[in-house]
Amino acid sequence: MTPLGDVRAIPEATPGEIRLRMRRGEWPGPTAGLALGHAQANLVVLPKAVAYDFLVFCQRNPKPCPLIETTDPGSPEPKFAAPGADLRTDLPRYRVYRRGRLEAEETDIIKHWTPDLVAFLLGCSFTFESAMQHAGLPVRHLEDRRNVPMYVTTLRCRPAGALHGPVVVSMRPLPLAEVPRAILVTGRYPWAHGAPVHVGDPEAIGIADLSRPDFGDPPRVERGEVPVFWACGVTSQAVARAAKVDLMITHAPGHMFITDLLDEDLASG
Repeated sequence: MTPLGDVRAIPEATPGEIRLRMRRGEWPGPTAGLALGHAQANLVVLPKAVAYDFLVFCQRNPKPCPLIETTDPGSPEPKFAAPGADLRTDLPRYRVYRRGRLEAEETDIIKHWTPDLVAFLLGCSFTFESAMQHAGLPVRHLEDRRNVPMYVTTLRCRPAGALHGPVVVSMRPLPLAEVPRAILVTGRYPWAHGAPVHVGDPEAIGIADLSRPDFGDPPRVERGEVPVFWACGVTSQAVARAAKVDLMITHAPGHMFITDLLDEDLASG
């Protein structure tokens, strides 16, 4: 289990203050429950030569890869989502993939940064969790202070250039009667993965055992609850492995970039 830490220690902290703590190495854990009301984002960093293919990949796969921002080549600053932030240091944990293999997990990526790198920020389902809570819906991993469980599925992304791979999903168990409300609540956030992609039988999307997620922590599912699955930005890491990209740098699963954007900025209507 990966403990979330005591988010109550920084209840009034702004996104910028939390990012500064991460830059200093003072917050190494997952980001679920931090900066409530502010949108969180997945990070993908690629060489410029592959960046166009990834941009097209995001356009063809908006559920797992809802694109919020693309930086200029060589610039680590997300000028739209968090002006003044540094994507090389302001996440708690990163992963470095080379030719499809996980090479390292880092607390900053300064030594890996080169002038040809382009960073992408993708919406994250942590963004709609405040809305779920406000609607009276349970968010189990927050209740248990764990990382959200994530699974590689048999659902396939639409390829773009050399990029291809499976869809990764996150899972939140809900009472069956609450599923329609969860669909309505999360469907308002298309830039944070939107409504679920699957409800019920995990085996129908290739998940053999809910207690063994590919990323994150094992979930607690109570009697009368059904698993509800949302597309997940960790899809990009599955793509890095499947397509054997020469270099892809991402956030570690559950260790997101906290933006200055409000949750409602990623909502529709």
